[in-house]
Amino acid sequence: MNHQLNILPFEQWCNNGQQPLFISGPCSAESLEQVMATAKAIDTLGKVKVFRAGIWKPRTRPNAFEGQGEEGLKWLQQVQQETSLKTAVEVASPAHVELCLKYGVDMLWLGARTVVNPFSVQEIADSLVGVDIPVMVKNPINPDLALWIGALERINQAGITKLMAIHRGFDFLKRSPFRNAPMWELPIELKRLIPELPIIVDPSHIAGKRELIFDISQKALDLDMNGLMIETHINPMVALTDAAQQLFPDMLKELLDKLVVRRQRGNYDFQHKLEELRSEIDKLDAVLIDTLSQRFKVVDEIGHYKYENNISIFQLKRWSNILHDRVEQGEAQGLDADFLLKMLQLVHKESIARQDKIYHKEEE
Repeated sequence: MNHQLNILPFEQWCNNGQQPLFISGPCSAESLEQVMATAKAIDTLGKVKVFRAGIWKPRTRPNAFEGQGEEGLKWLQQVQQETSLKTAVEVASPAHVELCLKYGVDMLWLGARTVVNPFSVQEIADSLVGVDIPVMVKNPINPDLALWIGALERINQAGITKLMAIHRGFDFLKRSPFRNAPMWELPIELKRLIPELPIIVDPSHIAGKRELIFDISQKALDLDMNGLMIETHINPMVALTDAAQQLFPDMLKELLDKLVVRRQRGNYDFQHKLEELRSEIDKLDAVLIDTLSQRFKVVDEIGHYKYENNISIFQLKRWSNILHDRVEQGEAQGLDADFLLKMLQLVHKESIARQDKIYHKEEE
């Protein structure tokens, strides 16, 4: 499916084309004093270009702090007047969009809970028709790339050409050190499908804990993501929302100073050597695909032989022996056991499916 979007290149409209783009600010705008103190501390760092603040906070249960609403937008106007920072706010309804435009907010973003609902995204898109404002779209809570792309397409079809995606991780049932599983394969695939689309990473929501934010931030830049959105609060210890994942301004400075921004391309010698190695990978992949093809031909032959002798498709003892022997063999050659297990399970699943087709075809 063609996922090409009609968007302006990042360098033509954002941060004078400089990458990465750094966005920072508190999870929630709590008071004028908190907003201004945080904004001024961030502004002095000289690296952050956009001040983010939650004005409306979607909470799981009622009676929790749900943001300051319209009053907080007045505070963001003061941020614009007294610092060099632009402002960014999450919107979840056309009413939010209308108020943000009224108070001159510079950038909008759609949150994960909104993106999961195409009806809500479409309502917001309809409210943006005829408006020239940058919009960022977070990934949905669940790992659904099509849903994420659909939200981007809806906003783009409304005429928004200054468009970015935000990767904030995904809810995942497996135990993890992270609040939201990074699942880097999804933003990487999004880059492959829509290479012109800038992707900002939100390490705060991925991490859920201050001490994990740097490593996630560095990995995001190593993977050629276009920027970071990092939550910063003048005093996170008293924050009304997500206190554990917000940095003190001095911690943000230390993090930004430590980050290494990789070059996208090296010199001629580097590129020549890289192309040699990539060519070798291409050859090995061709051998790997041919080997898989030959393996499945043998699997099919086994399937026919099993059917002719009235033998069940699944053989537990054989499968257990394969798992043990192949994982042991692979580990001896430096391969990761978890990777080998997943690969073998995938190949086995396909083998069972092919033999099942043989049985059905023979019995027709």
